[in-house]
Amino acid sequence: MDELKYSRGLSKYAIFSCLCIIVSSLRAAEASIHEYKDGAFIENGNAFIFYGGSEGMRASIPKERSYGAANGRSYIGFDHVRFRRTEESAARHTEYESSNGLVQAILFEASDRDKIGGSAYGGRIAICCTADLANVEGCKQGEVILRPSDSPSWPLQIPIYFKGASLEAFMQAENVNISKTGMYNLYFIFCDPQLKGLLVDGTTRWKNPSGYLPGRMAPLMTFYGLMSLAYLVLVAAWMSQYMRFWKDILALQNYLTVIIALGMFEVTLWYFEYANFNVTGRRPIGITFWAVTFGSVRKTLSRLLILVFSMGYGVVKPTLGGLTSKVVVLGVTYFIASELLDVFEHVGTINDLSGKARLVLVLPVAVLDAFFIVWIFTSLSKTLEKLQARRMIAKLELYRKFTNALAVSVVISAAWIGYELYFKATDPFSERWQSAWIISSFWNILTFVLLCIICFLWAPSQNSTRYAYSDEGSENFDDEEGLPLKSGMNIELEKVNAMKPEKKEKKISNTDVFSLNEETEEDKRE
Repeated sequence: MDELKYSRGLSKYAIFSCLCIIVSSLRAAEASIHEYKDGAFIENGNAFIFYGGSEGMRASIPKERSYGAANGRSYIGFDHVRFRRTEESAARHTEYESSNGLVQAILFEASDRDKIGGSAYGGRIAICCTADLANVEGCKQGEVILRPSDSPSWPLQIPIYFKGASLEAFMQAENVNISKTGMYNLYFIFCDPQLKGLLVDGTTRWKNPSGYLPGRMAPLMTFYGLMSLAYLVLVAAWMSQYMRFWKDILALQNYLTVIIALGMFEVTLWYFEYANFNVTGRRPIGITFWAVTFGSVRKTLSRLLILVFSMGYGVVKPTLGGLTSKVVVLGVTYFIASELLDVFEHVGTINDLSGKARLVLVLPVAVLDAFFIVWIFTSLSKTLEKLQARRMIAKLELYRKFTNALAVSVVISAAWIGYELYFKATDPFSERWQSAWIISSFWNILTFVLLCIICFLWAPSQNSTRYAYSDEGSENFDDEEGLPLKSGMNIELEKVNAMKPEKKEKKISNTDVFSLNEETEEDKRE
């Protein structure tokens, strides 16, 4: 007996882990109203399992209103759930049997996962009760082994029987009230091998007090609403400057305008996507797809803009030269990888447990992001060296501020990735789902803050053109162009100019330094 109890302790987490592995191999339904169509059961140990869904559910609260989705009620409803067995399976039972072919709907909260299944028996995890385990566990042979938790009647099991030789069995429509906040999981399980080939159809409704949004997604609707307002303020501030100094607008500022617009469209679409999902219980695939696509385009263009700016495009050289095709290929590749990842993660996904397949799609995006970072900082280093050598003070100062902002964002990103890995590693069953929305929201906040910094540095003004590349040939560099920049540099320049009476003396300042000709033969070859 002691050995069996010890074995039970080792196996209780393994049982739920097996269930989670099954989850990862299946695609989610397209609504918080989970739809099952010809769902097949998967053999696991001595049981056959069909995954019905997982969502973070909040406990019911007193009714706020008597109508609408946000009425304070929290429940899981079973509607028109039907099981179909094969003719061979039905033939094994006589029409005189009142009931046969038991299927059980098992609903449990994640903290009760150790209440399902018994000891390891015969080298396998026992989910169903066998004749031998019936004596040890006190369970009923042919049924799922369940032990009561602290909450009465939980884990919940709902039996469904086939009548006589009928091919179909229907689950009675009912709503299971949720009185405790937690991560709830639904599985349909049968133990009778004669039912092999069983299929399930129907729907289940997962309703939270505030609507149909799963618990992990519910805060995102408010978040994207606030982000929409933040982008609206940024758009108003940027466009006021843009319209005021439209005659002095640079190409890079036009690109920034496009990225700001894409960001605003993206967060607004996400807000309406979640708002619609919350009311109807069905995720609007069209809105989700376009929100994902706008996001992928915005992320791609943002990275490309930072890259070409780091190369000095439009500031220290007029074109990218032979690097243009490489930049375009990198951008297209990143867009495809990002689009595939976001479509898989969001379009049609409602469960609060993410699948393992997502990891395969994350890897290419992570590698491309790392490549972007290395290329950007390598290019920034070269551009800063050129600006320092040519003594372009204002442009150098701008690039230094830009470099510092990027460096800080990279350090913060690396720290957050470490925290995200820790968060997921210490929460394998998504029991901290109420705070999980912060993980994805952080990246939107960081992106917005970095965009605001870039917009501040590159805000349209009457002096915008001084940051632009000039090929008028009016920039004459001294032979001492490698002179290091430091405090008192103007004094040193005056000494150098005093030693060159044949050249017309120029006063170098932060305002007129851009009248110099910054293009060299090296840049022209680029």
